Amino acid sequence: MEHHQHPPSPSAADPNSKPPTPSSTPAARLPSGAQSSWPPSSPSGATTRAAASSASSAPSTPASRTVYSDRFIPSRAGSNLALFDLPPAGAGAGSAAASPYCTLLRAALFGPDTPDRLASSAAASSPSSPSPASGNIFRFKAEVPRNAKRALFAGGADDDDLRFPGIFTAKGAGPRKIPRSPYKVLDAPALQDDFYLNLVDWSSHNVLAVGLGNCVYLWNACSSKVTKLCDLGAEDTVCSVGWAQRGTHLAVGTNQGKVQIWDASRCKRMRTMESHRMRVGALAWNSSLLSSGSRDKNILHHDLRAPDDYISKLTGHKSEVCGLKWSYDNRQLASGGNDNRLFVWNQHSTQPVLKYTEHTAAVKAIAWSPHLNGLLASGGGTADRCIRFWNTTTNTHLSSMDTGSQVCNLVWSKNVNELVSTHGYSQNQIIVWRYPTMSKLATLTGHTFRVLYLAISPDGQTIVTGAGDETLRFWNVFPSPKSQSADSLSSIGGTSFVRSYIR
Repeated sequence: MEHHQHPPSPSAADPNSKPPTPSSTPAARLPSGAQSSWPPSSPSGATTRAAASSASSAPSTPASRTVYSDRFIPSRAGSNLALFDLPPAGAGAGSAAASPYCTLLRAALFGPDTPDRLASSAAASSPSSPSPASGNIFRFKAEVPRNAKRALFAGGADDDDLRFPGIFTAKGAGPRKIPRSPYKVLDAPALQDDFYLNLVDWSSHNVLAVGLGNCVYLWNACSSKVTKLCDLGAEDTVCSVGWAQRGTHLAVGTNQGKVQIWDASRCKRMRTMESHRMRVGALAWNSSLLSSGSRDKNILHHDLRAPDDYISKLTGHKSEVCGLKWSYDNRQLASGGNDNRLFVWNQHSTQPVLKYTEHTAAVKAIAWSPHLNGLLASGGGTADRCIRFWNTTTNTHLSSMDTGSQVCNLVWSKNVNELVSTHGYSQNQIIVWRYPTMSKLATLTGHTFRVLYLAISPDGQTIVTGAGDETLRFWNVFPSPKSQSADSLSSIGGTSFVRSYIR
């Protein structure tokens, strides 16, 4: 920006004032504490030596207090500005710098404690002022004290808020708000009230599969369109459903021990495998490998590329297998049974490589953490009521939390280090937990029966719960991957409540 000014008449200027020399003009571009207006120009010339002597004759002012900053900018108080040959002395220059307008402008731009050019130049040129040993013109501000540098995940949030208000937590903001009511309810007639079944799953293509009686229905979360996928007939019922990790293949486990593979995009059955002798209540995919757990106490691996019904059998449980989950890296399979056992298998083992016997009731709820490799959560039934955490890498039991009621399902958030548990007897609640402190972020109620079924949306924000009250309820409980804020979720939950039928 250019400034056009008319020079004052010679009679108005101080006879002792000196015009700025060309070597003094770089000071006008200094980043902090810059002079807001230059001294009046004069047609007469001056030498740089005279300017330096006038700077040294100016009265010195006490150095301002040290202001810490995170920016790499020069410090006027510690810099040797006399090397610029600035002409700070003189009545005309002093009166211009001390004018009310310049004082207010300097205070508004740089703060009330910023030294002006005259004082800093005089202090730098005075014999008592320390000069840079290296001969540099600029001396930069002192380093921020070590105790003010805090790690992002270090403790002492209160201290962080004092040093950096509004950075780690918003001013006045408390815990993240989670809507206490579902934003959508679907009526699901004939949804079975059976702890050992798994009748709800949400695909990566945002399609919800639900087993109702002897039929499987698909609900498209984008269009709310409901499609009837299959009908098993009067002699069989659906006991489990499970989507492949990618694609549109859906596995259906039946009461007669069958495992069917359906192409949901064409509503066409691709294959039927009849290897189990009793009902199939648990399914888990690992790429093209499908694992199924049954009341016959066995776990079978089915390879869809192989002609055989199954390629390996896993034995070890003494009762019905009701929980089955592959880890996110597809290297470990966790299984829970009605024998109160939690087993971990690798890709090629037919016997469990890890056995956990701490639960005192059936283990249906199983969930692998998407954030920490080898972190496994499991929940026990009515006689146990505990959520336990395991490190399968080191084979250690990490912690346990008594929830006070039957643990039916567990699922981790994909976006933050939190998880949701659903419960049966006696409270039928839904709890959002923060890991590893296991502090309760929210307790959600609404179902009048045990909350036996749970699935999470592909974006990781919404969960759907199902219960024996024959309803499916949709809750916004987790933040989005980008904002990780629940403010928008609260507005959705409060304004878009819809109740409709799944069929």
